[in-house]
Amino acid sequence: MATEQADKAAPLDLGRRVRALRNASGWTITAVAQRAGMSHSAISKIENGQLSPTYDTLLKLAQGLQIDIATLFRDPAATVAGGRRAITREGAGEVFETRNYRYEMLCTELVNKRMVPLKAVLHAHEEREFGKLVSHAGEELIVVLRGRVELRTEFYAPIVLSEGDCAYFDSTMGHACLAAGPEEAEIFWVSAGIDEVFLPIPREREIQTP
Repeated sequence: MATEQADKAAPLDLGRRVRALRNASGWTITAVAQRAGMSHSAISKIENGQLSPTYDTLLKLAQGLQIDIATLFRDPAATVAGGRRAITREGAGEVFETRNYRYEMLCTELVNKRMVPLKAVLHAHEEREFGKLVSHAGEELIVVLRGRVELRTEFYAPIVLSEGDCAYFDSTMGHACLAAGPEEAEIFWVSAGIDEVFLPIPREREIQTP
């Protein structure tokens, strides 16, 4: 069982999945880039495994491909569950890495969800590593599973959360989650209102030092 779960949690070949979805729809990179509000080169690099997208970039990609974000992580051969129930065993989610986060996407077999649940290990410790606050449509909930987390949100002073603490915030505010202290941190993260993400294009703001 442990080996099976480890295999399931192997890093996702996201670039190949993006290319397959784009080709299946008969779209050029340029067409997807225009809808996503991204550059041609950025999408090309993602498809070729030369660029690791952030979660907010994935929202743009889903917008450009005109798909639910879960489709980026769902096995095309899998049967979509009826009755709106999904189970993800510990360590068995779809995993992909970025410079600042290690994401484990949960319950990806269900598409058109109102919420996107995931776990994230936070690599970044300082704002200079993250670089920018990102905002998009929707609302978010985070719960600290391990370590300490510094939550930065537009209009509010930074706050440090400990294990068991949670925060709920409007995603249209610029936001970022950093690991507070020398160790990495882990959070349970839920984005809601994903159906609205396909309207506005996410924007980025520079992190302001308090």
